[in-house]
Amino acid sequence: MSLINTQVQPFKTEAFHNGKFITVSDETLKGKWSVLIFMPAAFTFNCPTEVEDAAENYAEFQKIGAEIYIVTTDTHFSHKVWHETSPAVGKAQFPLIGDPTHQLTRAFDVHIDEEGLALRGTFIINPDGVIKTMEVHSNEIARDIQETLRKLKAAQFVAANPGQVCPAKWKEGAQTLKPSLDLVGKI
Repeated sequence: MSLINTQVQPFKTEAFHNGKFITVSDETLKGKWSVLIFMPAAFTFNCPTEVEDAAENYAEFQKIGAEIYIVTTDTHFSHKVWHETSPAVGKAQFPLIGDPTHQLTRAFDVHIDEEGLALRGTFIINPDGVIKTMEVHSNEIARDIQETLRKLKAAQFVAANPGQVCPAKWKEGAQTLKPSLDLVGKI
């Protein structure tokens, strides 16, 4: 069963954020758009490149009312040290969520049982706590946060404009489609 259009399951965990430990829960996600980015673990090779990419684009997410959350199966204590020792991760101004109990990785169906790690999963969640997009893939392939930003803008657009859809490669300001019988077989 797909997680698309389902409510985020209740959770509560700890994160490292801007020099402090904070609690993050399903309630934290409500009221704004959220992007959960699952990674296998701190102190790996590809993960810091993704954290840095997210950090370098963070202002764009904030500008459109969204928060980024990085999630690994480590503890929030590990994330503190990771933030302090990795130049790439040190750029992060968003919460680094620890999931040592694997509650989140299991709830979002990205847990690798044999390894106790997470697959690379990206989830865009609307202000009501409903999952609107998901992408999950193998850990050897790092993501491009610009594509996540494009998908977030598309999700926000269709939420604000019911009855319209964003076609392939849609970018903010581009034309959308209004599904109708007139379009069938003409595109």
